[in-house]
Amino acid sequence: MLATMSQWLTLSRAAHLLGISRVALQKRIREGDLPSFDGMVAADDLQRDWPQLDLDASGSFEKTRAIREDAFARRLRERVLPTQEALAQRLFVQGQELAELQRTLTRYHELFETLQTRLAAVPVPAADELMQLLDEGLAQALAAPAPGHDVAALDAMLRVMSAHITVKPSGHEFFVEGSETLLKAALRAGLTPNYGCGNGNCGLCKARVVAGEARAVAPSDYRFSEAEKAQNHVLMCVCTALSSDLVLEVLEAGAPGDIPEQRVVAKVRSVDVLNDDVLRLHLQTPRSNRLRFLAGQRVTLGVSADLAGGSDLHAEYPVASCPCDDRNLIFHLCRTDRRAASADFRQCVFDGRIKAGDEVSVWGPWGSFVLEHDSARPLVFIAIDDGFAPVNSLIEHAIAVDAAESISLYWASSQPGGQYLPNQCRAWNEALDEFSYLALAVDELQAVLAANAALPTSDVYLAGAIDAVEPLAAALLAAGVPPEQLHVEGL
Repeated sequence: MLATMSQWLTLSRAAHLLGISRVALQKRIREGDLPSFDGMVAADDLQRDWPQLDLDASGSFEKTRAIREDAFARRLRERVLPTQEALAQRLFVQGQELAELQRTLTRYHELFETLQTRLAAVPVPAADELMQLLDEGLAQALAAPAPGHDVAALDAMLRVMSAHITVKPSGHEFFVEGSETLLKAALRAGLTPNYGCGNGNCGLCKARVVAGEARAVAPSDYRFSEAEKAQNHVLMCVCTALSSDLVLEVLEAGAPGDIPEQRVVAKVRSVDVLNDDVLRLHLQTPRSNRLRFLAGQRVTLGVSADLAGGSDLHAEYPVASCPCDDRNLIFHLCRTDRRAASADFRQCVFDGRIKAGDEVSVWGPWGSFVLEHDSARPLVFIAIDDGFAPVNSLIEHAIAVDAAESISLYWASSQPGGQYLPNQCRAWNEALDEFSYLALAVDELQAVLAANAALPTSDVYLAGAIDAVEPLAAALLAAGVPPEQLHVEGL
């Protein structure tokens, strides 16, 4: 009986341990390759199905090794290790679990001894056989660790080092690493909680602790009402998880209409050349006034007359970066962009009049070119030239939230070598098992897509110059892609 006792893990924890996506585990379960019970998987099944698992080489074990080797480094204490209070609390909980396990084993041992005594008093041959079976079974159980022993040990270490957060009512999950705040960890995982300043002043990131315990790691000027205190509310931007498992009730944005219009004055961090026709504009917002947006949305950029050399200039661009890093906003500006409304702003950037340190106003966000909320269909992204900007944001977000079983990217260019971030796409393709990337010319695109029989069962996202995407969108609809699964962004 002792040999058959196994530790059960949630899918999120199992994926975290193995370094694979939660979606990949769910696929294995649906195909019947991995047993599960009530959303849980057994540690011994994981160890059996992943025999190549090398704990020494896993990222989680490397993190633990780094903690052991550099335990007194200041950077490690701040960024990798949880707070001393959190460590103590999580170790205390594990100690309680170990004590309960020891009590259970003691009861089993007492039952075993009682059974041995009773069988010794029974003068029949069958009793001797049962005694021998019990002795051999106990010897076998004590001689070798149970299956899943390594996975269970690693899970025990990670429960101390990283906290598992479950969000209600959405059911989303994420992990808090070290002593990072709940808000930072949620954004890093691709979630869209409500928040404002990010500094503990506005109170917009309030969340109610349903189970577990959270503690502040930064000061806050916000004052909770007595009712909020009684309901166990905390600010996600200044609190971290004290317990290894925490359940929060959080208001999340699920659609563009849930994001309010904002105005932020950001500073230029850099203007980088991606190729002869494309520049990357990197803006950074103040810590006290960040921009909330959904992946794939657009904003309006503006510069003053003094900076532009005559009159105020404005232009609308999709954000190319992921909302998980809300302070750093990336934009791709194309020299061959034919939109008259953005010509003067674009020329101002290409002429070098906008430099690092300059202020740029940001209004928004706008648009509904966003991922389908809670859709599990495969994702197909089609970018034409600088239509890659919003697609890049969507892909980074989809990767962060494990949004689909598979992601396909087709990046078509109207001129040779027009894919201005090829290394990034190749890196996705090499690092992610369910990611595929194809670079091609615009005139090849329609024929290649016609050969993809999976398009009607996928969520398809198409972005590029409006005169290029409109006929392609019509062709995709004619090929059987349902209108509600086709999302088009004309630039």
